[in-house]
Amino acid sequence: VGIETSDDAAIYKVTDDIAMIQTVDFFTPIVDDPYMFGQIAAANSLSDVWAMGGEPAVALNIVGFPNCLDPAILGDILAGGADKVKEAGAVLVGGHSVQDDEPKYGLCVSGFVHPDKIFKNYGCRPGDILVLTKQIGSGVVNTAIKADMASPSAIREAETVMASLNKLGKVVEKFDVSACTDITGFGLLGHCVEMASASEVTFEINVRDIEYFADAIDYAKMGLVPAGAYKNRGYSIDQVEVGHVEDFYLDLLYDPQTSGGLLMSVAPENLQEMLADFRAAHMDTKVSIIGKVAEKSDKLIRLY
Repeated sequence: VGIETSDDAAIYKVTDDIAMIQTVDFFTPIVDDPYMFGQIAAANSLSDVWAMGGEPAVALNIVGFPNCLDPAILGDILAGGADKVKEAGAVLVGGHSVQDDEPKYGLCVSGFVHPDKIFKNYGCRPGDILVLTKQIGSGVVNTAIKADMASPSAIREAETVMASLNKLGKVVEKFDVSACTDITGFGLLGHCVEMASASEVTFEINVRDIEYFADAIDYAKMGLVPAGAYKNRGYSIDQVEVGHVEDFYLDLLYDPQTSGGLLMSVAPENLQEMLADFRAAHMDTKVSIIGKVAEKSDKLIRLY
């Protein structure tokens, strides 16, 4: 697996039974607390491995840090990342740092998967059900936080969900998952367009069935929308049949997500058992059935 379909990570076959997953991600702080920032950045970096159906094994830190800040802040960032890598069952083996005017942190992650059990971001089949494992709207909530307009409950929920690992491999590997990706910077609709295009199908999505962060709809109605959402919309809106969906929903559907959930295309006969397993896993996130896969039409996405 390479860059041909904009998949989440690269996969290199080692033997008939082992394939290596390789991915890298890092970004600037999105929360004030250094330890929480480290956790969120690490969870985001690790997510691509699970999106490919594998398990992370080894991680390396990537750090940019200004010399005008207290080194203890960097220590807290790295501690947050290290704890999240440990929670993932992987090993942190070092990394590289440079002096930078703005803090940056993330991971380069290597993982493994059986070559016959790879999740790709294409292969969706008409009739499949679309399942999303985290609520969306983190970019809108983070914009409200920067404006000092976010409620304490919205802040707590956003931090908890962004730091939550997409460690769902053991839950979903027994089910008939035809395609999978994680929802990050391109927003839900941006990643849906990639999946539908690569699979040569159309996604039918009910916007009111999607789980959103607390207060995110209210913040979107107030115009607390990050610039990236408008860039995402401009990139692929011509592939979306909007219908009568309100504009604030589009802002949320195109909202760039940080450490978002997994979007899976699942055989309908597996749906109820999968949802039961998710409930039994006591996840810190909300799972939603956002729509279904249909035969390809003139648009890649149809909203209701």
